[in-house]
Amino acid sequence: MIGRTEFRTVDEDMKEFYENEADEVISSMSEEAEEAAETAETGAEEAEQVREEAAENAEPKEEESAETAAEEKEESAETGKKAVKKDPKDQKIEELEDRLKRNLAEFDDFRKRTEKEKSAMFDMGAKSILEKLLPVIDNFERAFSTVPEDPEAAQYAKGMEMIYRQLLKNLEDAGATPIDCKGKPFDPNYHNAVMHVEDESLGENVIAEEFQKGYMYKDSVLRYSMVKVAN
Repeated sequence: MIGRTEFRTVDEDMKEFYENEADEVISSMSEEAEEAAETAETGAEEAEQVREEAAENAEPKEEESAETAAEEKEESAETGKKAVKKDPKDQKIEELEDRLKRNLAEFDDFRKRTEKEKSAMFDMGAKSILEKLLPVIDNFERAFSTVPEDPEAAQYAKGMEMIYRQLLKNLEDAGATPIDCKGKPFDPNYHNAVMHVEDESLGENVIAEEFQKGYMYKDSVLRYSMVKVAN
């Protein structure tokens, strides 16, 4: 009986010991769980706070970006309106300036064209008059080749020569100059060959004799030289 009583007492003590240990473990685990819950709650609160701060910081930036974009659109719209809508006075001034430039350009072209036409008409008139004077020069030259040796005739010839030289001077002042061709190579641009001759003293295609003197007016031929060509 005693043994059984003692055994029961030990069993009860062990039971009581394990129950106490279990209570302590449970209590410790409960405390750790509570601490973990508190830590998790604190972390959640901090995360929420961070999200709120980020959202607060993002909203002003979005608002600023939206405001900036709106301002840029307004500025571009105003610039476009200014570019499209000009002051009527400025537009009228631009039209008048453009018209003035066009008129000045047309007048300058007209002036140049008129001067060119006037110069061409003057040259045509001068050539026409000079061509009519050339036969007179030819007659003077023919007369000089037939002057008699009589002293009285020589005085007349001297007076004619003075007139002839004055006429040549006037022709030269007007732009007409004689073509020097005797002994020069034949050039169809200046000479008119009316006869050919064989002459060993002259080279090939050389002008041997001049029948009628030719003349130049500035850079154009007024009359071709009538010549005889050798070889």
